[in-house]
Amino acid sequence: MNDLGKINASHLSRPAYVYLRQSTPAQLEYNRESTERQYALVEKATALGWPSQQVLVIDEDLGISGDGVVERSGFARLTAEVALGHVGIVLGLEVSRLARNNADWYRLLDLCGITNTLIGDGDGIYHPALINDRLVLGLKGTMSEAELHVLRSRLLGGIRNKAARGELRRGLPVGFVWGERDGEVCFHPDESICASIRMVFARFTELGSVRRVWLWFRGESLSFPLQSHNGSIRWVDPTYIAIYHVLTNPVYASAYVYGKSRHEIILDASGARKKRVRKLPREQWSVLIPNHHEGYIDWNTYEANLARIGANTRPRPHQSGGGAVREGSALLQGLAVCGRCGRKLRTHYTGRTASAGYHCSGRTLTNGRGVYCLNVGAAQVDDAVALTVLRTLEPLGVEAAIVAAERLESDHDGALEQWRLTVERASYEAQRAERRYRAVDPENRLVSRGLEAEWESSLRELDKAKAELARRESLRPRGLTADERSRLLTLGADLLKVWNAPTTTIRDRKELLRVVLEEVIITVNKEQYSAHLTLRWRGGDLNEMDLNLPRRKATVRTDEDTIALMRRLAVHYPDEVIAGILNRQERKTAYGQRFTANNVASLRQHWKIPRFKKPTTPPEGELLTIKQVAAALGVATSTVHRWLDDGIIAGEQLTPGAPWRIRLTDELHARVAEKAPEGYLTMKQTMRLLGVSRQTVLQRVKRGEIKAIHVKRGRQKGLRLKVIDAQPRLFDHV
Repeated sequence: MNDLGKINASHLSRPAYVYLRQSTPAQLEYNRESTERQYALVEKATALGWPSQQVLVIDEDLGISGDGVVERSGFARLTAEVALGHVGIVLGLEVSRLARNNADWYRLLDLCGITNTLIGDGDGIYHPALINDRLVLGLKGTMSEAELHVLRSRLLGGIRNKAARGELRRGLPVGFVWGERDGEVCFHPDESICASIRMVFARFTELGSVRRVWLWFRGESLSFPLQSHNGSIRWVDPTYIAIYHVLTNPVYASAYVYGKSRHEIILDASGARKKRVRKLPREQWSVLIPNHHEGYIDWNTYEANLARIGANTRPRPHQSGGGAVREGSALLQGLAVCGRCGRKLRTHYTGRTASAGYHCSGRTLTNGRGVYCLNVGAAQVDDAVALTVLRTLEPLGVEAAIVAAERLESDHDGALEQWRLTVERASYEAQRAERRYRAVDPENRLVSRGLEAEWESSLRELDKAKAELARRESLRPRGLTADERSRLLTLGADLLKVWNAPTTTIRDRKELLRVVLEEVIITVNKEQYSAHLTLRWRGGDLNEMDLNLPRRKATVRTDEDTIALMRRLAVHYPDEVIAGILNRQERKTAYGQRFTANNVASLRQHWKIPRFKKPTTPPEGELLTIKQVAAALGVATSTVHRWLDDGIIAGEQLTPGAPWRIRLTDELHARVAEKAPEGYLTMKQTMRLLGVSRQTVLQRVKRGEIKAIHVKRGRQKGLRLKVIDAQPRLFDHV
């Protein structure tokens, strides 16, 4: 069948799409002939009958692979237009330009067959709805995918074969450059770059932590070389990641490495294919050639650095390593091990003085509660371990003092040397800027002004570097005198003085213990108040000792009568009222402080005392305060206070200082009237009638022998009494 016979009016009424793609930017830059051939498909579409204004070009996928892993926006737009029936024909130089994987290819074929869309390449025009054309297109797609696999296998085979000999030139880390011979790796010719890298390894040997090395660089205001993809070097502020990569890269340890990572294809949440990079363990590296070139450190030092970095991370339970040295007074942090279950002991700080202690994270069920299988204070344990270590190391104290003296006297100040190199580098940059400025034509002011500004900037940087170098040289420590050297050697014989010196930090003490000790196994006998310590040294030797622990002092607690009173008050009052009552009674907390609402709440929670809850509906005869009762009866609060003092009405007070609570009943309401009924007398009249004192009258009111009411209005306002039983009794006048 003639290919042109497949084109009909339906196809010509819709636009023709020309799809362009090349796999990499390098192909796009160097294989320009292929790009021009793809753009020439526009003329082919015009020759097939499509007007030029109906020929659309999709070239946004140039430089993107068609293996289906990378998302192609141009192909997605083409597929969407085909699905909508807006495309008459899709033209590509060959099938591989459209897709290198069958998933994308067959999806496009299905859509073209449904929407009556043609596909054209350099061999002809095809209609995916026709079975013969679909078979040909399917075979071409399969061959395209297989071709990609074959090409990739050939390329990777050659790359791996060359890498196995250590001759494959890949990107080198900062501090190295490729030599002229195959596989030759040399130090960077810039001395300052090499000095910065060596300084990283030297400081890590001294400090033992990536973070502390990074902080040292930042504290000394030193720059660090950063290598771009094109090999150029920029001096920037050091980052933690840059320091970490230097310490963990095997290339610095004279090794040639290839295949440390692997590309994997995964599916994301939406089902799309994604490519990720997975780092492989050392045993799965494709190529590892030790002693391939001269490095900054040897392989043994590299492995020791990796082990030390790994030990700085916080270990999981039952794993070795104690983590990096941290702040805190607990000297055995990361070294102490539970003698019962083998777990690493955790550190805690308690009390107002932040006393250090060790506890085991494992818990045992005792009396229905989870209890730590070990919990011991750190003071006595640390002192015993430190004293044992110092006595063992005492013969080495003089030797260590000599080394320290030699180190102070030597001219190995790394920061000072780095600043000298910085001044030298800044001087070179200033000279180069000057040469560039003087080489330009003075009449060309547009260029000379920019070069002049660059020269001035370089001179300012040079002045700053010289000033900083001069400042650091003025602060350089002087050498030790003969007298100071002899005193240092005398002090070296007594490590205990050095250990307890104010200049010896807790971090220094922890570092010393970690150098000589592998772990300290602690077993505590609570009944006998003793602990058994097993010191395991780095060389494998063991030291055992028994340690008497101090008996626990009586726990400071709040007075029991205060707790009992609080238990009674909590039924009726909230926390802030209880705190006021306790303070009015001059009661104190366990630490001699005044009570607050927070103190009361904490005590309630500790002793499981229920919190006060206000009743939703007041019961009959509700208990009210004096102010509430006065408002309900329409009298002054002083009157209610006087009734309480005289005993005319009854009130409740849980404890001295607590608010009075009066039950408002009908009887109490009846004791208040607008005017006095007949037969009621004043207090003086009642005293004259009975011939007794005021106190005796009030006593009879309490016993119910005299009825009392309060008149709250008029001239008769006040207390009125009515004698119920006027017969004299024995001791009435007493």
